Amino acid sequence: MPRPSSPLLSSERIRQGALEIIDTLGLEALSMRRLAEHLGVRAASLYNHVPTKEDLLHDLANTVMDQIDVSDFERDWATGLATWARSYRAALAAHPNLVPFIASGPARREAALRRADAVHGGLTRAGWPQRYATMIGASTKYLVVGGAMGSFSHGFVDDADLYGDHFPNLAQAHLLRKHAVEIDNDSFELALAALIEGLRQLYSELPTSGASTTPEK
Repeated sequence: MPRPSSPLLSSERIRQGALEIIDTLGLEALSMRRLAEHLGVRAASLYNHVPTKEDLLHDLANTVMDQIDVSDFERDWATGLATWARSYRAALAAHPNLVPFIASGPARREAALRRADAVHGGLTRAGWPQRYATMIGASTKYLVVGGAMGSFSHGFVDDADLYGDHFPNLAQAHLLRKHAVEIDNDSFELALAALIEGLRQLYSELPTSGASTTPEK
């Protein structure tokens, strides 16, 4: 039998197959045996490309984090923060079942650490003290990851009788699921705008010696 023109396995194909399993069946469904079956190869073949399932998950997390845009910190801190938060949310939304693993922290993940470094550097270059830069990064992560972990609107059922006279202030709650995507998107933008506006006020109150010599308008 002639050899195939291209290898059956590659790091990219393994990552794609693993994401397909996680996206459709959930994080717990991923195993090296199931992945091998999904790709039509022997499980032992996978270990020539990835040592363990844990290593594969970190590789997937790096792949997702590589989609996040931190380039606008070169413009000004507020624009950088907004672009980072929105692209971060979009990257997580593409693979929601992987979010719990990604949320566990950058650890030794190269892509996550590069972005954390870019965010922290962008904030401190703009004049934010180290402590505030750390807290801003953490606050933004809470907002993004918290939103990615679950939908507010999908938490309500579309049964008007469930609320009725028992919960008069939730008389319209049964309508939320129908508009879940719109509500969740608008709620994220509202929270992000409030965060940045509050930070602008705080930034204006920083000691002159700690602020950038050319603060953004």
